[in-house]
Amino acid sequence: MVRSRRTVTPEGERPLAVAVRGGVIAALRPYDEPPAAAESADLGDLPLLPGLVDSHVHVNEPGRTHWEGFATATRAAAAGGVTTIVDMPLNSLPPTVDVAALEVKRKAAEGRCHVDVGFWGGAIPGNLAGLRPLHEAGVMGVKCFLSPSGVDEFPALDRDGLRAALAEVASFDGLLIAHAEDPGLLAEPGGPAYDDFLRSRPQEAERRAVEQVIALAAETGARAHIVHVSAAACVEPLRAAQSAGVRVTAETCPHYLTLAAEQVTGPAYKCCPPIREAANRDALWRALADGVLMGIVSDHSPSTPDLKVPDFAAAWGGISSLQVGLPVVWTAARARGHGLADVARWMAEGPARLAGLPHKGAIREGNDADLVAFDPDAGFTVDVAALHHRNPVSPYHGARLAGVVRTTWLRGTPVDLATPRGRLLTRGAR
Repeated sequence: MVRSRRTVTPEGERPLAVAVRGGVIAALRPYDEPPAAAESADLGDLPLLPGLVDSHVHVNEPGRTHWEGFATATRAAAAGGVTTIVDMPLNSLPPTVDVAALEVKRKAAEGRCHVDVGFWGGAIPGNLAGLRPLHEAGVMGVKCFLSPSGVDEFPALDRDGLRAALAEVASFDGLLIAHAEDPGLLAEPGGPAYDDFLRSRPQEAERRAVEQVIALAAETGARAHIVHVSAAACVEPLRAAQSAGVRVTAETCPHYLTLAAEQVTGPAYKCCPPIREAANRDALWRALADGVLMGIVSDHSPSTPDLKVPDFAAAWGGISSLQVGLPVVWTAARARGHGLADVARWMAEGPARLAGLPHKGAIREGNDADLVAFDPDAGFTVDVAALHHRNPVSPYHGARLAGVVRTTWLRGTPVDLATPRGRLLTRGAR
């Protein structure tokens, strides 16, 4: 039994005792009820959150394990209060574009994960017939790019390819998630500075691609999701589509909500799509509050330090934030008047729903007992050398943040960061 006067449930903060049996939340009891449990932890006024679900993580194993790997990524996740991740299909070798590659990845992950792990499949030119088998093998959905992905083995879909993939996904009521930037509106940076890079990937490129996904999702009846929205220009097309009943959702990331182009100092900040101006950031927060954006996920996309130099034209585009996402978001959310229930909805419940994990993401009877003791008032300074992901690169190095994870429980067992106890998940199943 884990007790807290500030247990964060979908209904808000409540004084509760969370009774756990067999790794599952067996009951939610009054906080003051005497514990009839073999083991009990009383957090007092320390908040108890649901374990976070990060549905956008690039683990890169097998094939690019020098960038990241299941052991290091899931250790960082657990240390940051994330109890479930969903691994992206690219940057690993082979990419997860067929069932054989999925099995290679599952074998690489087996016995190495400190949190639960699910998998996305990939939709690329030429693998249309493989999308249904991937769905039947339990992936959470399939991801495509509408512009170059950055790795040759995962090419982008053109408009016809996207339409065909959406129609195929609709035939089995699956989910397609899309990196949405219009390649016709992208350019090579005109110089090495951040302003050059930002101009090369304008908001209009995102908006046009999002509108294309919306139009084809409406045409085919498919479920579609836009990953890592950075541009406020995408909000109104998404709002209109959702109001019209188009089955489209969208996420954003901690770096788009907490960093701004005006403060970028070096290539550790480079990502695609890019971090935009402070006014744009404010609009993304409003879209979260309105529900147009359903969640916040990391897009943890690490690389070796040598790929993050020398400048914005040449550096790898990706930000590592898996371990610090919760305090990063909480620091900014609290300053904007949001509470822990909002953060739990955005970082646990929403991503769990997206990934088809009905037993994750909320403190609710019958759910997995994935829990986090979180001290919202404690502060710390980010030191990349102390983070658990493989390579010590992060734009948050030196940042002063509020919120410290004190304990993470996976199915009722504290995660010790030494003994991997994570399970490999399939869509809809425990």
